[in-house]
Amino acid sequence: MESESERRVMACFKSEADDAASVPFDLPIDITVEKLQLVCNALLQNEETTPYAFFVNDIEIIDTLRNALDKDSLENSEKVHEILYQPQAVFKVRAVTRCTSTIEGHKEAVISVAFSPDGRYLASGSGDKTVRFWDITTETPQHLCEAHKHWVLCIAWSPDGRKLASGCKNSQICIWDPATGKQIGRTLNGHRQWITWLTWKPLHLDPDCRYLVSSSKDATVRIWDTVLCQCKLTLSGHIQSVTCVKWGGSDLLYTSSQDRTVKVWRAEDGVLCRTLQGHGHWVNTMALSTDYAIRTGAYDPAKATIVHKDILDTAEELKNKALERYNAAKAAGPERLVSGSDDFTLFLWQPEIDKKSIARMTGHQQLINEVLFSPDTRIIASASFDKSVKLWDGKSGKYLASLRGHVNRVYQIAWSADSRLLCSGSADSTLKVWDIRAKKLLYDLPGHADEVYAVDWSPDGQRVASGGKDKVLKIWRK
Repeated sequence: MESESERRVMACFKSEADDAASVPFDLPIDITVEKLQLVCNALLQNEETTPYAFFVNDIEIIDTLRNALDKDSLENSEKVHEILYQPQAVFKVRAVTRCTSTIEGHKEAVISVAFSPDGRYLASGSGDKTVRFWDITTETPQHLCEAHKHWVLCIAWSPDGRKLASGCKNSQICIWDPATGKQIGRTLNGHRQWITWLTWKPLHLDPDCRYLVSSSKDATVRIWDTVLCQCKLTLSGHIQSVTCVKWGGSDLLYTSSQDRTVKVWRAEDGVLCRTLQGHGHWVNTMALSTDYAIRTGAYDPAKATIVHKDILDTAEELKNKALERYNAAKAAGPERLVSGSDDFTLFLWQPEIDKKSIARMTGHQQLINEVLFSPDTRIIASASFDKSVKLWDGKSGKYLASLRGHVNRVYQIAWSADSRLLCSGSADSTLKVWDIRAKKLLYDLPGHADEVYAVDWSPDGQRVASGGKDKVLKIWRK
């Protein structure tokens, strides 16, 4: 009879795509994660060591294999245990821990904050009718952009980082040059009610970043040609306010609305492909599994440098890099879409191929304000007015954990580029940084004098920016 410490089990490694990396072999039951890393890297014949996370029966192996197996599995010596390996980001983003600047400038609440795709520029939109660009090296105001006649509700960076679009409550859209702070072209007019969301066409489909899509409270979606400054297509199929629009990597548009539906359109000719139904109340927010890859375009956070390098690549090279990153994020299957609603639920869809949902995700006790896929697409995080942030499996929609700590509504969340950390901003005037692996609070960041409406983590991992009701912009660093 073998002693407890010498017990062995049969196991085989398998990847997320379900291909077995090895024939079954026996492992000591007390094998540690570090040893598993060595075995897995050797089996896959990796030239450079890749960090992996290991799961057996959906339970992560934190220390040893024994602790992750249940009693029945330990007793059954014949069973082959499948160990799922997931490659992790090769770079690590360090958590932000302190506020390095509180920059005044806006005269009203800061409603939106966004870093450019490479983290070089930072922009914000405010209730004072202006868009501002901030110098992130000196942490001071850089450009003041005035053209809107009402609150600036949403901003969106073009994936090449050379243009910023802003939409206001007066139904106008302006395009800005971050280098000069000047407006590019004419103001885009056409919507009859305020602008709710703006998204650019992905870089691998449009290397010149010419096309922009906007959604509005007037129940329409418009595709704009930003060079000719005119509307190319109007999509009118929703019967109430359109709350969010996403431009997918396969040239499909996804729109969510207060009419309780999500619609899928062909961007080239505006044909409605399918309508996704299931929500029982307004659909507020959506996220695509490929969002982070589309947002950062040709910029790879793994190659981030402290000092930003000038982009010297041609449009074609940028397009190819962006396509490569998009395909890596998409992996084997079609892109997934998650929608969050006032009915307290989320739905996970594969909108390219099916109008039936993969999962209905319940658990929140208040409306869902924002939902985001992690950059590696494995986890979905949802922020809710029930004061919690919940984590769900990005493929199946299975509930993973609740991150509790905020004492008021959670408005916005932002992932670090390595998918290991999450930052949330709340009406309780704090930001909180969460450790995703441990599923617990890492840092509490008080400092704002009032509700925090907007938060963004720069794709280069260096800093977090936040803004809210106290009119200041705060920059947080490690």
